[in-house]
Amino acid sequence: MASRTRLQSDHISDPTRFEIDGRLEGPDGPLGRAGRLLTPHGEILTPAFIPVGTKATVKTVMPEAVSDLGAQAVLANAYHLYLQPGPEIVEQAGGLGAFMNWDGPTFTDSGGFQVMSLGSGFKKVIDMNGGEELRGDDAIADGKDRLSRVDDDGVTFRSHLDGTEHRFTPEVSMQIQHQLGADIIFAFDELTTLHNTRAYQVESLERTRLWARRCLSEHNWLTAQRHDAISLWGVVQGAQYEDLRRKAARDLRALSEEDRLSGGLGFGGYGIGGALEKANLSTIVRWVNQELEEGKPKHLLGISEPDDIFAAVEQGIDTFDCVSPSRVARNGAIYSLDGRYNVTNSRFKTDFRPLDPETDNYTSQYTRAYIHHLFKAKESLAATLCTIHNEQFIVSLVAKIRQSMIDGTYWDFKEEFLGRYYKGTQQHLAKSD
Repeated sequence: MASRTRLQSDHISDPTRFEIDGRLEGPDGPLGRAGRLLTPHGEILTPAFIPVGTKATVKTVMPEAVSDLGAQAVLANAYHLYLQPGPEIVEQAGGLGAFMNWDGPTFTDSGGFQVMSLGSGFKKVIDMNGGEELRGDDAIADGKDRLSRVDDDGVTFRSHLDGTEHRFTPEVSMQIQHQLGADIIFAFDELTTLHNTRAYQVESLERTRLWARRCLSEHNWLTAQRHDAISLWGVVQGAQYEDLRRKAARDLRALSEEDRLSGGLGFGGYGIGGALEKANLSTIVRWVNQELEEGKPKHLLGISEPDDIFAAVEQGIDTFDCVSPSRVARNGAIYSLDGRYNVTNSRFKTDFRPLDPETDNYTSQYTRAYIHHLFKAKESLAATLCTIHNEQFIVSLVAKIRQSMIDGTYWDFKEEFLGRYYKGTQQHLAKSD
């Protein structure tokens, strides 16, 4: 698809700004950083965890409660809001923040993860639950027809709601996200999985690079036409391969610099996504950040486990998002300083302590026994209380990490927190029903 005419305007610049307040010193020199991300709807002190409000809501929790628990921003999903209620409705409401009664900064992802995971791969299907790769036009995954198909121009997919057919291209993703009106949006990229061969990863990486260039062009045009104050961030793919990750980062940086030189906005920051194994997370983030501009903010997509957060912060990640804190909360899994446990286990039936006696938040007034009862009684309040608690726990953890970086106590804090948390988790597992 032909790109829009590039901007030739000197007065348009990226509406976000990133400032570094302090450095984390490691044995080999500075690593992570504490900073602040300035957006049109307020600043985000970084590192920061960004709760996911997939459909313009953090499930089971009022937006006011999300603010009260300390969240500085929320991230919504372009795919889901495109299907329901539709981006035009959100735009008529005044944008994502106004629509959901959230007055702070907002992010939206591109929808790429969702449309790819419906049937991931170029002319093939991947079972995202770890099954075999299935090839051919008639292939099915898990007994269901493929819901999406990738080509070099974009992705055709069927709605998981009603089966209607839709198509996302880089241009369409930009148009949808501009209508949603978040402060920070992400370029449309192709999701790959650990099932994909290296040859396919190479092919996909080039497709994502070309899509990123088209996203920049469309973003520039929309910004000039609509006068939107939106920052577009590129997404680095490349799976587990060092050369591919580094190449992806260099390519996006080059695209951004080229775009700015020709009068465009360039990328305001970068997201790191795609397939990676937990053991390699720190290494992959380091590869990428060694190639990207130091002064640009970096976001790690889909990460929220405490050890992963520490590992990523040390390599220069500034913001995170993940559905996990709220998702596991709805099944009774609770984060605490003494590890993760499931409040639905029978031993909590008569436990009249708060979910975490050392974490002071809204849920502290309720006992484990009461919340255990709510789950057994299938009362929806259980999910609300546990979600508030888990989101606050992770948001607060990252805020404490930031403060420890500024205070110079990071390494001691990390050792103490992780030692206690994972020792406690093992003890809880040993006592589980």
